[in-house]
Order: sequence, then C-alpha cells, then structure tokens
Amino acid sequence: MLKLPHINTPQKRKDFRMTTITQDMRFRLSLIRYAEKHGVTKAARKYKTNRQYIYRWKNRYDGTWDSLRDRSRRPHHHPNQHTDQELKLIRDMRRRNPHAGLVVFWVKLRQRGYSRSITGLWRVLKRLQCLPVKPANPKYIPKPYEQMTHPGQRVQIDVKHVPAACIVGDAEGEKFYQYTAIDEFSRFRYVEAFREISTYSSMVFLEHMLKAFPFPVECVQTDNGFEFTKRFGSSKSDKDLTLFEKKLAELGIEHKKIRPFTPRHNGKVERSHRKDNEYFYATHRFYSFEDFSKQLKIHNKKYNNFPMRPLGWKSPRETLKSFLHSV
Repeated sequence: MLKLPHINTPQKRKDFRMTTITQDMRFRLSLIRYAEKHGVTKAARKYKTNRQYIYRWKNRYDGTWDSLRDRSRRPHHHPNQHTDQELKLIRDMRRRNPHAGLVVFWVKLRQRGYSRSITGLWRVLKRLQCLPVKPANPKYIPKPYEQMTHPGQRVQIDVKHVPAACIVGDAEGEKFYQYTAIDEFSRFRYVEAFREISTYSSMVFLEHMLKAFPFPVECVQTDNGFEFTKRFGSSKSDKDLTLFEKKLAELGIEHKKIRPFTPRHNGKVERSHRKDNEYFYATHRFYSFEDFSKQLKIHNKKYNNFPMRPLGWKSPRETLKSFLHSV
C-alpha cells in the first residue's frame, strides 16, 4: 500500500497533494495497481502503453510517491566540463568586474589563459548566477515646469503633417499641413491649413494667429525646424534670420527655441496633435485643400469648447473668457 507522509491536518494534506503529486505520478500508481491485480499484459492494453514501461515502474516503485517521480537525466560527469581552477578564475574575475558584459568579460578571461567558447562561458555564468549586473539607469526627474499666469505669456507653435491616408479623391497625392498655436495658460488654440512648410508660411501663420488671439502675445516657443529658425543651419550669422524670426523681432515678441530632440518641451502642442490624430484624422477624409481647411476650422472650434482636466474641467474658451472678465 502507498504510504503518505505524516501530515497533521486535512488542509495540509490537500496542499501537499496539490503541490507535490503530479498527474503522471497518479497515472503510474493506477497502472501499477491494475497490473498487480490483472497482469501486465492486460494493464498495457487498457492503459495503451507497453509492458516494458510497466515493468520499469513496477521495479522502481517502493510504496512512496518519490519513487514515482521522473529522475533527472542530467549526466553525472562531462568530459569537457569546467575545471575547479577555471571556475575559481571566473568567480574571481566576476567579483572584480561585476558590470562587465559577456563579450568584455570573455576577453578579459582569455587574457588570463581561459580557452573556452563564449557560449560555454555564458552557460557557466548562468549556472553560477554570475551573469552581468547592469547598473540601473539614473531616474529622470523632470524639472518643475514654469506655470503661466496669464494668456499670451507663452504660446507654443508646431506643424503637423496631415496623414496621406486622409487625402483622397482628386487631392490624392497632395501634401497638406496643419499649423498649430496653443496658449499655455488657457490652452486656447488657433490652427490653419497650409499647402507647404516654409518660413514664409510660418510668418503668415504668425500674423493670422495674432489677429485671432484676443490677447497680446509676449513669447512664442517652437522647435528647431527650418520653417522657424536657422539655428542649426550652415549660416551662423545672427543677422541671417528667417522671415518668421524677423517678424517676431519686428513685433517685439520673444522667440524661445526648445532643446534639440526634446519634443516634450513643446508638450502642450504635441499633446493637442495626438488628440487631433485620435478624434479628427482617424475619422475624416479630405477631397480638396479647401475641404481640409473647412473641416479643420470646425474641429478646432470643438477643441476650444471641450472641457479639460488641467483647466478644472473648463474649456479653453471658458478659461480665457473667465480670465479676461476678471481683469
């Protein structure tokens, strides 16, 4: 008879069986018991196995569950296994070079007489739990973003390429662009459709934006695109300004350029463009430039009247109106 280990409570016995007794072990026990009662041949026919399999487990079974477990097939000795001296060298080198990568570590070992392959080294490192420990990247802590105190204190401007899939019909193959300006304080936004990206288009957009905004603009923030600045162009002369920069200087508006390859510094306008993708470009198609311009104006009107959490669930238009009435 099968002897279970001594277990105090039914709950512990249940946990023991669930965690240590596998389905294969139960099958083998049932097979052995049937063979003892009806013979090996009938047991092989009933359980759809061979007699050699039954004899092997009958001979191995000693009345305990452990005798019904699968034994390890790992060889006891391998002629090419690492020697004690090699293992000691690996441990010592890893202690001195805890962050060295696999290839660098392998090269350092070879310089000290190690002759094994890099794959063999990796298997040993894994078995010894000595794989390279990559130091954690320093956590990025963003600087507190400057909060605007009134409309027009800073306006973010950017350009969005209209997805080609949205341009259909006779306009298919053409390129349309969306210029966007968003006030950081109120999130009030002005957009306009253009056929090209250029410093001239940026200047025209700036003029239209200043007429559309019901407040004076003190500072404009953009990325370093060629349509805005020649900051990273071939010419390094301060006098060689773009039409956009010249218009800002003429109007006495400060031009702030964000850090290169850091679009999050223009995060408000970038966020608004992601919303445009989700709620506008994903569901609309444009059959001409005039059609695109008309639909874009309607969409922006909805945007300015939509409540936002950063504004205390007020819309940009309500926030702007509330501020202008309070001064």
